[in-house]
Amino acid sequence: MLHFLCRTKILHGRQTTTTSQSYKLFYMIQNDLSIFRQQNALRCMSTTSNQQSFTVSYLINKLGFSPKSAQAASNYVHLKTPNNPDSVISFLEEHGFSKFQIKTMVSKAPKLLASDSEKTLLPKLKFLLSKGFSSPDLAKLLSYSPTILLRSLDRQIIPFFSTYSNLIHSNEKTVYAIKRYPYLISYDMNIINGHLLSNINLLRDHGMPESHIIKLLYQFPRTLLINPGSLKEIVEKVKETGLSPLILKFVHAVSVLAGMSKSTRERKVDVCKKWGWSEKESWECFRKYPFCFAISEGKIMAKMDFVVNKMGLDSSRLANQPSFLRHSLEKRIVPRGLIAQHLLSKGLIKDFKLSVLYDSSEELFLKMFVNRFVAEAPELLELYEEKLKE
Repeated sequence: MLHFLCRTKILHGRQTTTTSQSYKLFYMIQNDLSIFRQQNALRCMSTTSNQQSFTVSYLINKLGFSPKSAQAASNYVHLKTPNNPDSVISFLEEHGFSKFQIKTMVSKAPKLLASDSEKTLLPKLKFLLSKGFSSPDLAKLLSYSPTILLRSLDRQIIPFFSTYSNLIHSNEKTVYAIKRYPYLISYDMNIINGHLLSNINLLRDHGMPESHIIKLLYQFPRTLLINPGSLKEIVEKVKETGLSPLILKFVHAVSVLAGMSKSTRERKVDVCKKWGWSEKESWECFRKYPFCFAISEGKIMAKMDFVVNKMGLDSSRLANQPSFLRHSLEKRIVPRGLIAQHLLSKGLIKDFKLSVLYDSSEELFLKMFVNRFVAEAPELLELYEEKLKE
C-alpha cells in the first residue's frame, strides 16, 4: 500500500494527494492504531493487575497466606470478588475440612477458589464418599492431592474407579490404594489403560500369581504405572538375585526398585561397598531384605557406623542379617546395642543374633536381654530406660 502511494498521485475531486501527503496520511493512521493497541493493552494489564492485587489481598487476609505465597498463587487464579471463593471455603468447612487443610489445598491448587461448589465440587465429594471414603479420610486425601477436585467426574474419576475396581476385584481395596498413593486417581486414563494393563500382563508372563498382582495394585500401586520397559528391566534384575515371582518378597523387591532411578539404585550398592561388601553381597543383602534399598544412604551409613565402629561387629555378618536397618537408630539400634555390649563386657552373654536383638518385640527383648539378668546386673533396666530417653 505504501509502495503504491509513493509512486502515484491519488485523485480526489479536483485535488491530488502528493506522495509527501500520502506518507503523512499513512503514518497518521499507523500512529492512531498503535496508540489504540497500547491503550487496549494497558487496560488489559490494568484489569489483570487489579485482579491479581485483589487475589493476593484475599489470600493473605482470608487464608493467612504469606505475601510471597499469595503472589505465586495469583498467577494461577484471578479473583474478581470474594463471593465465589467465600462460597468454596464455606462449602469445604461444612464438609469437615479444617482451615489448615483448606489453606493447604488452595496453596496446591489455587483454581479451586474459582470452582462452582454445588455443580463441580459436591458431586465429586458425594461420589468418593459413596465408594467408601470416610469424611476424615477424604479431607486428608484431598489436602494431599486437591487436584482430584479439578479432574472431570465423568471422564476421569468414575472411569478410573470402574477400571481399577474391576482389576482389583474390590472397591475397598481401590480406596486403600488411593490412600496409599493419592495421585493414583488423577493419572490420565490413557496411562491407566496403557501402562497399567501392560505391566499386569508382563508380570503374569513372568509367572507372578494373581494374588501377588492384586497386592501390588493396592499396596504399591505406583509400581504398575511406570513405563513397561522399565518394569521389565526391574523384574529381570530381581529374578537375577534369585528371588522367585511366586514368593511375596518378589513383590516387595519389585516395588522398591520401581520407586527409584537406576542411578539411585547404584548409589545404594556403592554405600554397601563402603562397608566392605562386594556387589554380589550387596544384592544378597537386597534379596534377604529388599526394603534396605528404600532407606536413605545417610541413614544406612549412620546405622552401619554404630554397629561396626561402636559395637565392633563384622560388616560381613551384617550383610547376612540386614533387617536391622529398618529400625530407628535413636529409639532401637543404639539403646539395644548398648545393652548387648554391657552384657558382653560382663560376660553374661557370649554372643547374640542380630535379628533377635533388633527384630524382637519390646516385651521379648526385655525378657531375653534385661529381666533375666537383673540379679547379676541390676543397673540394666535403668541404663536401657535412660538411653531410650536420649
